[in-house]
Amino acid sequence: MELKRQNEEFIQKIKAQDPSYFDELKKGQTPEYFLLSCSDSRVSPSVIMQMPLGHMFVHRNIANQVVEEDESFSASLYYAIRHLNVKKLVVKGHTGCGGVKAAWEGNEEPELQKWLAYIRRGLPEKTGDGGPTLDELSKLNVLSQVERLQQHPVYQQYGKGVEISGCIFHVETGELEQIYPL
Repeated sequence: MELKRQNEEFIQKIKAQDPSYFDELKKGQTPEYFLLSCSDSRVSPSVIMQMPLGHMFVHRNIANQVVEEDESFSASLYYAIRHLNVKKLVVKGHTGCGGVKAAWEGNEEPELQKWLAYIRRGLPEKTGDGGPTLDELSKLNVLSQVERLQQHPVYQQYGKGVEISGCIFHVETGELEQIYPL
């Protein structure tokens, strides 16, 4: 199996660099960041930021949505703030986001409608003048999720002093652009 072989290569590479790496890793995690990212396979947070294991607590969903009703997100946020004592919350979107595109272009697949409705809440109303590009919509989506995160009950109750930022990963160049705060 390809995944098993790649995992074995990963283990050997890490042990060659630091034989005690996994002994240290098993002691626990103290990540500085809680990162909300899109599920898109091209935008893996640890890979694009070259963060070693244990440095980011990551929650992923389609189009990096902050949804108060999403128990998994709320629990992850709570755990990151209260138990891991993260110092920064990051919402990371990306160019060419399929979730944003599906929401904007009116995808009608029944299995996606509830989630696409969440995404649409963060997008502007359509007008007849052509409107924003998909990449502009992705940025607006991130800014909307930053705002939702600031208003999220878990953040409101436990997030005092925890910094929030928003960024866009440019799939076409690999650049990570901070868009909040500017």
